[in-house]
Amino acid sequence: MKIAFVGLGQMGSAMAGNLIRAGHELTVYNRTPAKAQGLAAMGAVVASSPAEAARGCDAAITMLSDDDSVQEAVLGAGGIAEGLPASGLHIGSSTISTALARRLKGEHLKRGQRYVSAPVFGRPEAAEAKKLLVVPAGSPEDVEACRTIFESIGRQTFVAGTEPWQANALKLCGNFMIVSVIESFGEANATMRKAGVSPELFLEVMNALFASAVYANYGRIIATENFEPAGFALRLGLKDVRLVLQVAEECLSPMPIASLVRDHFLEAMALGYAESDWSRLSAIPARNSGL
Repeated sequence: MKIAFVGLGQMGSAMAGNLIRAGHELTVYNRTPAKAQGLAAMGAVVASSPAEAARGCDAAITMLSDDDSVQEAVLGAGGIAEGLPASGLHIGSSTISTALARRLKGEHLKRGQRYVSAPVFGRPEAAEAKKLLVVPAGSPEDVEACRTIFESIGRQTFVAGTEPWQANALKLCGNFMIVSVIESFGEANATMRKAGVSPELFLEVMNALFASAVYANYGRIIATENFEPAGFALRLGLKDVRLVLQVAEECLSPMPIASLVRDHFLEAMALGYAESDWSRLSAIPARNSGL
């Protein structure tokens, strides 16, 4: 397929590289052009705007940090919506609000274009290894049209529903589950440290108990306090927990733990941890326990 890829951070660059390796024809765009150099060396064409990247493509993928950056790249001047052909597909892999997902579907429909939300689960190393979990939602025909793309970037695909925003709701709740693990592990780790139990031993026991990659990966970061460089910045974790609380309000579904975690994120931001890995949230229960 001929694909435009917009957003070449750690996740986007890894995903785009796997698409090239799978034989897709890629045109890429990033606000910082230097980030496209590696992909250009692999055969990607570098565009000067999202519209130029999307022109003549079968599909355009966005992997950007938040609602504002997605709106600008898609609906702003020189955005994807201007360049994507009629019947072209926009695949939104960014972690965005359900409200924006609904707006994107409507705006693309006005132009005769199609929209599928397809956020992913996995850190940059999983993206590089093509081990992401892909969670699309949209019309069955549109999701099926994207199947080869999903197979090129991930190890498994789970269809969340027929409305794109449902995939974003699933992604946000999934990220809430991950950050709940970080919060609970941070609280337990602080207690173990005060009890004189080795953090490494506690991690080993928890890995044997849960056999979870989430516990293994984030537990290791927390136990070793190795929060730099960030695989996922703490400030983006705050953004996601705010968005999941919006979903909860839309659905009239209380999420009190999410409210607690949001407040701990705010504490961590106030301490200057915005660009640390979001697992540095564990510093808050450690600090509260006097460590």
